[in-house]
Amino acid sequence: MPKTHKPALQQQINLNAREYGISTVLFRHAVAERLGINVTDMECLALVLFKGLATPSELSRFAGLTSGATTAMLDRLERARLIERQPNPQDRRGTLIVLTNERTRELSGLFAPARKAVDELNASYGEAELELISGYLGRLAAIWDEERRKLPAPNTSKA
Repeated sequence: MPKTHKPALQQQINLNAREYGISTVLFRHAVAERLGINVTDMECLALVLFKGLATPSELSRFAGLTSGATTAMLDRLERARLIERQPNPQDRRGTLIVLTNERTRELSGLFAPARKAVDELNASYGEAELELISGYLGRLAAIWDEERRKLPAPNTSKA
């Protein structure tokens, strides 16, 4: 491969990564609309879906919400029958947020076609290609996580 092609490929990878990020956000927004919830609620629901459960504090940090806003968000998700608050067996004072069985099938159904398409895409690659892609995505996620941690603290003073 000529070296002059490598910069163009690097630029295309960056553009594709941005487009991927935007596409996933837009998909989650569309799912949120179908579930009758707002985007912030959907982002928190996506974290619970990914992890299996979460604490209110984790969701608060994830979404950048105050404790009062987190409580309001959890109330909305609970009224929508998407989550349940359960006692934390590791901490009597704590609460765990889990998906309800009632609407988990509906939520899973909205994501199922996309999961199937991604599975089919992944199956089209060989093992060595999948190792490369997996390694790249893992390192990319680590870079973004590290860069997020380096950001200066938000300016909370009022101008």
